[in-house]
Amino acid sequence: MSARRSVAPTGLADRLLSAQAVRVHCQALMAQAQAGLARHFTWHPERMALVSAYVTQVIRERHPDLRVPPHSRWRHFEAGNVDRWAQVAARHGLDRPTMQLERARARVDLAVTSVLLDASAGAAWAYADLSTGQQLAGAEGLGVASLHWWAGGALSSDPHHPCRADAVGLERLPTADLALAFQVNEHNVLPGLEGRANLLRQLALALRSRPDVFGHPGASGLRPGHLVDTLIRLYPTGRVPAEALLRLLLTTLGGIWPERPALDGAPLGDCWPHPDAPDGWVPLHQLSQWMTYALVEPLEEVGLTVVGLDELTALPDCRNGGLLLDLGLLQARDRAFHTTRWRADAEPIVEWRALTVVIMDHLAEAVRGELRLTPEQLPLSRVLEGGSRAAGRRIARAKRPGGPPPVHIDSDGTVF
Repeated sequence: MSARRSVAPTGLADRLLSAQAVRVHCQALMAQAQAGLARHFTWHPERMALVSAYVTQVIRERHPDLRVPPHSRWRHFEAGNVDRWAQVAARHGLDRPTMQLERARARVDLAVTSVLLDASAGAAWAYADLSTGQQLAGAEGLGVASLHWWAGGALSSDPHHPCRADAVGLERLPTADLALAFQVNEHNVLPGLEGRANLLRQLALALRSRPDVFGHPGASGLRPGHLVDTLIRLYPTGRVPAEALLRLLLTTLGGIWPERPALDGAPLGDCWPHPDAPDGWVPLHQLSQWMTYALVEPLEEVGLTVVGLDELTALPDCRNGGLLLDLGLLQARDRAFHTTRWRADAEPIVEWRALTVVIMDHLAEAVRGELRLTPEQLPLSRVLEGGSRAAGRRIARAKRPGGPPPVHIDSDGTVF
């Protein structure tokens, strides 16, 4: 295993590594769609009311009091209304008041590693949670599996402190251990297994390359959780801009993604070429934004508040993007789009994801109008949680046996 050499981003690369760039570049492609000039899709705004009503109904059914929690990996750990994180914290003494700082570090260790394992599980895989008897598929199954695996000490090099992830534990990870923990066999196939394991091994290299961020004086080992200490130092007021947190993740962890574009040695991560985009690039940063959302609650443990969360965008994944296709807000110009198996860098996929980012902003506004709520009462992250992803799963189940999304993408375990 060798580290991917990277340099500090400058110029265009630096501009692409931001949530602002995601919206600006995606809006350029949306303007093409609104003018009827998008290469691969047509835009049907007359169907917005139908889609908004559908998502609103889902929110009302799932959250009758309209108290929607924020979109976060932590919701997956609560699948089936079981607070598994609270159980783990109590079992390992992390719930004690004196453990506040270590609890936050542990939660960041868990959040970062769990998000990196969160690429699509496909329609055939599921996880049997033996502690509850629940059979969990998709993101919930991946989340619960990763929580149990991490809590068992699989990613820690210190057997006395299992609830950690550190560079030594990550770099020695055998893919077979991941397969065993996620119950993978010939009848329960998880796409991109090797890619997922390799991301965690690459994470170890990223930790080693930035001890200023992932180390801590007086502490042994390099951990994602030491990001807590770094942010306390960088933001003494306790207010951490979401855009700054995302940029820190992009610049410190950007080299872990395999076979991604780079500019002048700076890795761009989830950023892809498209001929109609500004400067020819569409930044999306899906998993990095998902990771940013996942860090909000752990950082609150130590009094850090992530502000400006609406600077982040919707995640252009198969559930949000699939919802738009299944309900006709977007329609593929070529019907073969739905039967083709695509690579993540294929131009139609890049365009679909870019349009999804912008349309989800419009959809969130329409949903708020239906519910008579303000952006402060129902920010984008709560529309996603409430909301659009559950609606995407529901319409997929209604249209196709087993509920697969309307797009087929080859997953290497590192995208979607």
